[in-house]
Amino acid sequence: MPSLEEALRIILGKVTPLGVERVDLQSALGRVLAKDMTATWDMPHYDNSARDGFALASADCTVEGRTLRITGFIPAGGNVSTPVLGGCAVRIMTGAPIPHNCDAVVPVEETAEADGYVTIMAPVRSRQHIRFQGEDVATGDTVLTAGTVVQSQEISVLASFGKAVVPVYQKARVAVLSTGDELIELGEPPAAGRIINSNAQYLAAALREIGAEPVILSIARDNRESLREQVLAGLKADALITTAGVSGGDRDFVRGVLAELGVRQLLWKVDIKPGGPKAFGMKGGTPVFSLPGNPVSTMITFEEFVRPALLRMMGHRRVVRPYFKATLREETHKKPGSVHCQPVRVEMENGRYIATTCGDQKSCKLRTMHRANAVAMLPKEPSVVAAGAEVDVHLLRGGMALLQELEGINSYEYDDVALPREEENFGGRVRVVKC
Repeated sequence: MPSLEEALRIILGKVTPLGVERVDLQSALGRVLAKDMTATWDMPHYDNSARDGFALASADCTVEGRTLRITGFIPAGGNVSTPVLGGCAVRIMTGAPIPHNCDAVVPVEETAEADGYVTIMAPVRSRQHIRFQGEDVATGDTVLTAGTVVQSQEISVLASFGKAVVPVYQKARVAVLSTGDELIELGEPPAAGRIINSNAQYLAAALREIGAEPVILSIARDNRESLREQVLAGLKADALITTAGVSGGDRDFVRGVLAELGVRQLLWKVDIKPGGPKAFGMKGGTPVFSLPGNPVSTMITFEEFVRPALLRMMGHRRVVRPYFKATLREETHKKPGSVHCQPVRVEMENGRYIATTCGDQKSCKLRTMHRANAVAMLPKEPSVVAAGAEVDVHLLRGGMALLQELEGINSYEYDDVALPREEENFGGRVRVVKC
């Protein structure tokens, strides 16, 4: 049975980025650039003043206290119409263009003005307080590289160079299929023997969080005809996620129906708990993820396997959340033999990260994941992990502020090279990519 990392390597080795589309700048927010973006002009466009003050020739101010005649005013957005003669200065505002025969700006607070003259009260250096054309970015420079996730800062950069339309990787359109006779749709009143299809709502929300587009299919009942109809619909999407019906029970038809429809199974069962009975296959270029039906198992397997794959499909390079060390607050019991993905809550206490278990760890207990902000990877052996033991942890949510406090921790990068070896990953000696 493959380990978590072996399974993830299989999955990431099969999925590839989707196609490229051009979208307007604001629609690019949260998307991944598909091509390098180069500067279409110099930045700044022209030599301009970095301060409100006076533009002049430094040669006219070789001694302090020199008085010059004020012969003009250049506001931000203004034009330089006449040269500045020797022994003269012009009032200038921040961002205004520098006259060609001026090589310095003196801030207004370093001057004294009276009766059309200005006295320079401080030493003047050539080139002071001037932002020169192209000193930030030169025409043709690469300003953003392919693979960059577009956030507000990148929007500013792209706008500064007139990029009204940008090439990005397509969003993944992901079909979500829940199976089971016991399921009812959201809005229907629950009754004995029936449960609301919350997995579909969770998966749709989780997909939107990563920028994918969910397509919730009708519930497939526990018969081959119903399941076949919904799977055929789901295979029209970029990816398909099914929940439940993937174990070996009498009415677990998912794997069989997928095989009948040409889905080549590449993975079944992973050496983790919860979420061991999961499958992964491909129908042509369409990945199919078959997850367990218990809510916590669904959430864990989506987080560990589906989320990284879909991020890769949408062009992301950092697809696996970073691991760091945390100390268990209390003694924790588990079944030996598999890595246990235990939901925990991580907090900082006295300079250390402390992981607290979130109550009953049964995979049907929704409150477990609601309380958790991280997953702890408990080793296969022993069955009891002592309080005070250090374990590998990765965050689930609310994590950016916490991650920023972790010195030297950055996301892994998947770049068509094998992921870190298992002993490096779960031993804490991971390959780290600096931002």
